[in-house]
Amino acid sequence: MAELGESSEEQGETNGRNVDEPMFGTAGDPAGTVPRGLWTSNHDQRKKLVLHIDLNNTILVSDTVTGQGPAAALDYFLSTVTWGKMSTQGQWEWLSDATSLLPPCDGAVSYYSQFGRTPGFTSAAGRRFRGILDEHLDLFRWPEGTKADRELSVEGEGGQLYHWILPSFFQLLKDLVQEGREFAIVFRTFGSDLPRVLSAVSRALSEGAHPLFPDLPDLKLNVNMTPGEIRCSKRGTVLSRAEERVSTRDGDRGLYQYLSSVRSLGGFQDHFEWWASNDFSIRGGKPLWVDPFDQHVQHIFIDDNIRQNDEDTIVHPKVFLDPGGAETRTASTSELYDLTLVQTDLLQAISQPSYFTQCVHICLENYERNLQQGAG
Repeated sequence: MAELGESSEEQGETNGRNVDEPMFGTAGDPAGTVPRGLWTSNHDQRKKLVLHIDLNNTILVSDTVTGQGPAAALDYFLSTVTWGKMSTQGQWEWLSDATSLLPPCDGAVSYYSQFGRTPGFTSAAGRRFRGILDEHLDLFRWPEGTKADRELSVEGEGGQLYHWILPSFFQLLKDLVQEGREFAIVFRTFGSDLPRVLSAVSRALSEGAHPLFPDLPDLKLNVNMTPGEIRCSKRGTVLSRAEERVSTRDGDRGLYQYLSSVRSLGGFQDHFEWWASNDFSIRGGKPLWVDPFDQHVQHIFIDDNIRQNDEDTIVHPKVFLDPGGAETRTASTSELYDLTLVQTDLLQAISQPSYFTQCVHICLENYERNLQQGAG
C-alpha cells in the first residue's frame, strides 16, 4: 500500500506490484457532508461490520476507575472539546464559545491539553460552558418514575439517576438489525467496567430490562459473557479469551481473521500499561487491523480518545500491505479518520439517539469512496 501523498507513478515505481491497491487518504470531507441517501447501498450491506467500541466517555458517562460520576465525567469531557490559547502575557484566552472535536482555528489548543485534568472545570475556568453540562445531564436522566436498575442505571451527584449505558448504543443495535446487516460488537477498554457492561447489555437483550427498549429480545442477539484480554509487548500482541489464544508470532493476519470472525457482542480489556509506556501515543494504542483488500468485512473503532495527533491518540491502526499478506504498516489517525476511526462526540452521543448509527454510515461511505478512488 502506498503511503499517503504519493502519486500513482511513484506508487508503481516504489512497489512494483501489478495489484490495483486500495488507497486511504486524509478524510477531507466533513462527516456531515456524506449523502444520506447512500447510507444503505447494496454494496456496503453485503459487508460484515465489526464495531470496536470504547466504554468510558463513549457509551458510559462515568468511570469507576477514577471514581467519576456522570457530572464529573461530562465536565472532564467538556475540557477536551473547548478551545483557546495562551496570550503573549501568559493568560488563557478562549477562542470559541462552541464545543468541537477538532480545533476551530490554527493555534487553538484544548483546555485539557494545556492544563490537564481540571476537576470542576465548568464551575471555574470553563464556567461559560456550564449550560452545556446541565443541558446534557438532563438529556440522559433515567426516566422519571422508573425504578432504579442495579445495572442499567447509575446514581450521580446529588442522588440523581442517570442511564449508565447511553440509549444511543441500544438504538445502534436496533438500527443495524433493522437494516439487515451482519455485524459484531467488540467492546475495547483499558478499564475494569467490561464484565459489568457485558452483564448489563445481556440483561437488556435477553430480558427486555431496559425501560426505553423493552423489545430488545426481539433482536435475537447474544453476548459472550467472558471478558478477553489483549496484551502487547515488543515481541508482539497476544489476544486471549477463555481457552482461545491468538498471537502475532506468525504475523498479524491471524488476529485479523479472529476478530473478523467474532459474532454478536463481546469484549476485551486492552493493555493500558503498554499505552502508558509508549507515552500515550499511537505506538502503544489499542491495536486495530485493517485490510482494505477484504471485500467481506469492515472494522470500525469508536473511541473518545481517538485524535488526529499521533503523539496523543489511543488506537494503533495496522493496515495490511498485500491481499492475504501478514505484513502491516502503521497508518496515521488522520489517514483513517471517519473511515475506520471515529472520535466519539459524547455530547452528540447523549443528545442524538441515532448518533452511533450515523457514525457507522459515514464510515461506510467514506471507506467505499476511498477504495473506489484508489482503484481508479
